[in-house]
Amino acid sequence: MFDAVAKRYDLTNDVLSLGQDRRWRHDVIEAVDPRPGERVLDLAAGTGTSSQPFADRGATVVPCDFSLGMLRVGKQAKPALPFTAGDGTRLPFADATFDAVTISFGLRNIVDPLAGLREMRRVTRPGGRLVVCEFSHPTWAPFRTVYVEYLMRALPPVARAVSSSPDAYVYLAESIRAWPDQQGLADLIAEAGWQRPEWRNLSGGIVALHRAAA
Repeated sequence: MFDAVAKRYDLTNDVLSLGQDRRWRHDVIEAVDPRPGERVLDLAAGTGTSSQPFADRGATVVPCDFSLGMLRVGKQAKPALPFTAGDGTRLPFADATFDAVTISFGLRNIVDPLAGLREMRRVTRPGGRLVVCEFSHPTWAPFRTVYVEYLMRALPPVARAVSSSPDAYVYLAESIRAWPDQQGLADLIAEAGWQRPEWRNLSGGIVALHRAAA
């Protein structure tokens, strides 16, 4: 499914989020706070759009994704980045490899999110950091109702107009609706062995930015 959406993935995300995805990516970079020489794992990196800013700040970033189609598109556009194929539940890296691990809009798509979070913990050095950016539950009830209506009714026809595989975005809407709320994800992060999970709501809770320490 993700191979099929790779070709127009970044454009589709921009349209469906009304341009908000650019701000969310900026917030992720600020939360990770990469420093020159640090090693950062960008999991579910897709085409590497989220990875390039880490490299621009002097960090060594490894974009990792399960979708070979995404990796191919990313490598063509950003040949300098070390794109790596990897399963989020069995990462191809040694223990304590990275100073920081981040995943944006991908934890939902790991078949076992708890196992994925434990793997992220395994490959992060003691004292390292985790940043998870994921769709969540809007905090204002009337807006939450409007948002769910947009997801289930408006998102699929918009996706048909711009995406290379619109059916994938029906799955996207359903997976967002079924995902835990902010506290639920914080509890899952803690269960996976991370310390002091906390979150900040973005765009009224459409997205939540969770942080924790190894």
